[in-house]
Parts: sequence; structure tokens; C-alpha cells
Amino acid sequence: MLDKKMSCKHLEGICAALDKNEHYQKFKAYRDKVLALGNDSLEKTIAIAVSLCLVCAVLVSFAAVALKPLQVNNKEADMKKNILDVAGLLEEGADINAAFAEKIEAKIVDLETGDYVENINANEYDQRKAAKDPAQSVAIPKEKDIAHIRIKAKYAKVFLVKEGGSIKSIILPVNGYGLWSTLYGFLSLDPDGQTVQSINFYDQAETPGLGGEVVNPNWRALWKGKKVYAETDQPSSEKGLITEADIGEPALSLIKGVVDNTKPGSQYQVDGLAGATLTSTGVTNLVRYWMSTEGFAPYLKKVRTVKGVKS
Repeated sequence: MLDKKMSCKHLEGICAALDKNEHYQKFKAYRDKVLALGNDSLEKTIAIAVSLCLVCAVLVSFAAVALKPLQVNNKEADMKKNILDVAGLLEEGADINAAFAEKIEAKIVDLETGDYVENINANEYDQRKAAKDPAQSVAIPKEKDIAHIRIKAKYAKVFLVKEGGSIKSIILPVNGYGLWSTLYGFLSLDPDGQTVQSINFYDQAETPGLGGEVVNPNWRALWKGKKVYAETDQPSSEKGLITEADIGEPALSLIKGVVDNTKPGSQYQVDGLAGATLTSTGVTNLVRYWMSTEGFAPYLKKVRTVKGVKS
């Protein structure tokens, strides 16, 4: 009851202040003048239209501000969901935040040295935003920019799945241009930094049914067990979309058609996307770029836990 009385007094105070305001009085006088005009008056039509626009603009602005925290939380939850998915840890009905906190560790990596960066909060770091900041990014030389992204952040956020103190999965952010859009995704590797567990593109605008098939679970399943780095010199495939790879270089690529798993080199090949040659080439290029010395190769050399893997 007391709260209601206080609210009424507060409103009365606001109204009293408005009544003393010169601009408000002019507004009231103009409002009364407009309302007194006929409905066919051009001035009245324009005044009402402008008023409605202003009211709508205020409501939209208020909604945007009020909903921003919810949008941020939803975006973070969706990102965590995609990371758990590519790590093979996504369970139906599970608490996304709890599962992520329990199983995933985020780390910041210096792409030039491959070392962890301890003075940056991994939970607050936004790699995509950093790539747009001249102070936190570097231009990619044109001859090395096979992924067509032009600029990259100096530091990358990687995710580790640990169990019993040992690494079970290394999850790396990757991006590159396809046919119509820049594709953003995650590539999950075994601790050897060589064997693919999964790939997942969470942001892309390729043609539905063609290049958009990068999100098809059946196509994504084809990546499991494939190898990233050439263990012997790999010549250009007769159906390939890219050039050969020397020992230790990224060799994983999409080919035209279906991979023949009986042929040598098939461990470095994934079925291309039917009718989407340019998107397939884009996926090949972005994987090869981020697995090269321009991307995560220096880091992967330092975190491998399996001996004898070519790097």
C-alpha cells in the first residue's frame, strides 16, 4: 500500500514538472491544434504519421536494449552447443552450460608462436571481433590467403576436451569464403593433431541443398578418421580440387564425386558437395589454410601427444 502511495506521488511530481516546462506546453498546444484539424488535413496526416514513427522507434529501441542480455546469452549457449556437438559430447536434454563447464576448457593461442597466452581471459575473448580490430589483427599476404579472409586475429581461441588430466580432443575455430558467404566452424582433432574427429559449420549462407549441405550430419560423418597432414608426398588427385601436398603439409581436401577408400591417399580425401564445386573448394582451402603454418600448425606441433606423427 505504501509503495502504491509513493508511486502516485512520484507520478504527480513528474506531471507537475512537465506542466511547468515551456517546451511541453508548446507541444500540448500544437497537439490540441492538430487534433482539432479535419481528418482530411495534410498537416494532421503528416503529424500523426511522424508521431507513430517516433513511438515505434522508441519501442524498438527499448526492446533492443531490453533484449540484448537475452540475445547475448542465447548466442553464447548456441556456441557452446556447437562446440559440444563437434566434440561428440552433445546429449539430448542436457544442461548446455553445465556440460560445457565440466568438459571443455578454452585457451588462447598465439598463432605465430603456437604458445598459450595466459594474460587474456579466454571466456571474454571474441576472435571474430578481434579480427576486425587493427590492434589485434594482421593482414594476410595475398599469396597466402587461400581462404580469402584477408585479415586474421593474432590470437585464436581453442577448446580442449580433457579427461583424467589428458587431452581427448582439440577443437579449432576455422573460417573461409565459400561461394556466397564466409563459413565459420570448428574442426575437432584427436590429440595427435592429425586425425579428424568431426567438423561443424555453425554460420554460413551457402545455397540450400547444395553448398548448404556442409551442415548435413551425413556429410559431416564422412570426415571422421581422415588425416590432416601428408605422411608421404601426395600427388594431385585425378578428381581433386586442389594441388599436391608434400610430407608434413596439409593434405586434407574435398574431391569431385565419391572417395574410393581402396586407393592410396583416400585418408586425405572427403566427398565433395554435389553441385557445389566452389563451396567444396572453399572448405578445402579454409581447412588447408588453418592447418598450415599461417594457422594452427605451430600450435599443433606443441600439443601432440602421439609420437611419430609427421608435422
